[in-house]
Amino acid sequence: MSLDSDVIVDRRRLRRKLTFWRVAAALVAIVAIVAVGVVATPGGRGAFTTSGSIARIHIEGLIRSDNDRVEALERLEESAAAAVVVHINSPGGTTAGSEQLYDALVRLKAKKPLVVVVEGLAASGGYITAIAADHIVAQQSSLVGSIGVLIQFPNFTELMKTVGVKVEEVKSSPLKAAPNGFEPTSPEARAALEALVQDSYAWFRGLVKERRGMDDALLAKVADGRVFTGRQAVDLKLIDQLGDEKAAVAWLVAQKGVKKNLPVRDFHLTPRFGDLTFLRTAASITLDALGLSTIARQVEQAGVAQAVDRLGLDGMLALWQPADAN
Repeated sequence: MSLDSDVIVDRRRLRRKLTFWRVAAALVAIVAIVAVGVVATPGGRGAFTTSGSIARIHIEGLIRSDNDRVEALERLEESAAAAVVVHINSPGGTTAGSEQLYDALVRLKAKKPLVVVVEGLAASGGYITAIAADHIVAQQSSLVGSIGVLIQFPNFTELMKTVGVKVEEVKSSPLKAAPNGFEPTSPEARAALEALVQDSYAWFRGLVKERRGMDDALLAKVADGRVFTGRQAVDLKLIDQLGDEKAAVAWLVAQKGVKKNLPVRDFHLTPRFGDLTFLRTAASITLDALGLSTIARQVEQAGVAQAVDRLGLDGMLALWQPADAN
């Protein structure tokens, strides 16, 4: 019995020691990750790494209104960065979000030389973003353009007939909350939507014409919703030059008087603690260290929700979709 008691005591001691070291390791990991997160976010140490250098920012994925991103660009305006290289890889997003980002980049350009590099795609709202710059560089196989606007909405009328469901409503006027997806879209509602689309499309076309110096004939050729390769886009005046970041920096040196051989350093547009990515990582490590691996995996997989981000896009869209070629 005494031997059994000693074994139990030893096991408890080992368990306590193991738990202690697990917690200690987790705390060290959290401190390290938080420190990296603070350094990498605007306002942290990372904001000062642009001093005596060219700032590199990335615009990726779906574009929507984002006040935190605008504030980060405003901080970049006041930084010591000598110039800015904007890398774009986006199919677009909402027209309002794209306009907001365009305006923020125009304000930044007024303070610092700015050039755009199209990494893979600058379509629709992504192209609105790109033309904020006075010079656009793209690779030969990059895709640019998709000058157009659309509104999309599902219609469940036939499905509801099949399952025997009918939605009743009382509204102040025929066009209130139209279309709603629960009834066929009336000619009046469709006409109203078409007017919205055409008005936004006219704004988009006017912006391209002004920023890219196109005449009406060339504008009509490029503004039919298609995307073009970088090779095609040069001749169509959608971009200025084929190349990559090195070509963009060379343009800044030659045309904007930026000092040669300055390093190009990332300036992160994610606000301090904005998306909590590093905190989520820290939480996952902590849970894993405590033996709660299943919960840790669930925390890590929370980022999967971003895969359905497009479903949250509301309003008028300046978005390229290969299936629709809009």
